[in-house]
Amino acid sequence: MNDTTPPLHPMEREQLRAESTLVVTVKSSSEFYNDVTDEIAALERSEAVESTPTLSFTSYDDLMKTLTARVLDLIETIRQEEPASINETARVVDRDVKNVHEELSQLAQLGIIFFEEAGQRKRPVVWFDELVINLPFDPETGDRAASAP
Repeated sequence: MNDTTPPLHPMEREQLRAESTLVVTVKSSSEFYNDVTDEIAALERSEAVESTPTLSFTSYDDLMKTLTARVLDLIETIRQEEPASINETARVVDRDVKNVHEELSQLAQLGIIFFEEAGQRKRPVVWFDELVINLPFDPETGDRAASAP
């Protein structure tokens, strides 16, 4: 199983551990772009910017396909049980190792988890205590509220 997720720098891991909330939201690509460029401009002016880690999806469908009940259960289990490896994670959730590895790799690419490596073992770490899902019902997102299950 090959993982293409780049390892986090130790300072990045420590910064994530200091955070307690991950905000998940839906924004159009243009809205996301505007938010990022506004924050960059504020940083260039030496102004403070909101630092709450946020994961943005471009549609309700993408959010719902990614954060399924099964994935949320996996995240919660990792947070509570702190398994020592991917194999142990699969045992704890009573699922196939290959499927758990694929889901964990996707979550790591999104920044929802990270891996601590010790030899051949990769321990999944959920760095937040709370996941807040913010669903704006705005035509800018490109979806309608009715499309969310």
